[in-house]
Amino acid sequence: MTQQTYPRAFSHIGITVPDLNKAVEFYESVLGFYIIMRPTEVLEDPNTAIGIMCQDVFGAGYGKFRIAHMSTSDKIGIELFEFPQTKDLPKPEFNPFRTGLFHFCVQDPDVEGLAAKIVAAGGKQRMPVRYYYPDEKPYRMVYCEDPFGNILEIYSHSYELHYAAGAYK
Repeated sequence: MTQQTYPRAFSHIGITVPDLNKAVEFYESVLGFYIIMRPTEVLEDPNTAIGIMCQDVFGAGYGKFRIAHMSTSDKIGIELFEFPQTKDLPKPEFNPFRTGLFHFCVQDPDVEGLAAKIVAAGGKQRMPVRYYYPDEKPYRMVYCEDPFGNILEIYSHSYELHYAAGAYK
């Protein structure tokens, strides 16, 4: 008999940005995430717990980086990173066919209003707002891009409601 696993809770997502201060401002003022830890510099130091952890993750020679921690209303963490090496790189190229993280999604009953705020703050709306069940249910979605080139989706209702009835009719 195969032992069944249980669903884990989603804890946080890490996003690298070229300008940490602007990113914190965007995610706070546009998406409404709240700040847990303001932007902080972390120096490479193999004598501290955080220094050892970062060396495990980034490898020796990363030097330093800046980090901020934010959270959504449902307690999902948003960990924002700024590396000196990232400052002069271009925005990521939109390529959903490449393996790796494609997008993250937030929920807001005012999909159109949030998309407009994203655009007004320097982001981009990548498509028109679409209905999953036209003339049946008000479930809407849209893909956008933050000012740093990260793809985010907006749902009007919960993930479960969008897919429970089989959205792919």
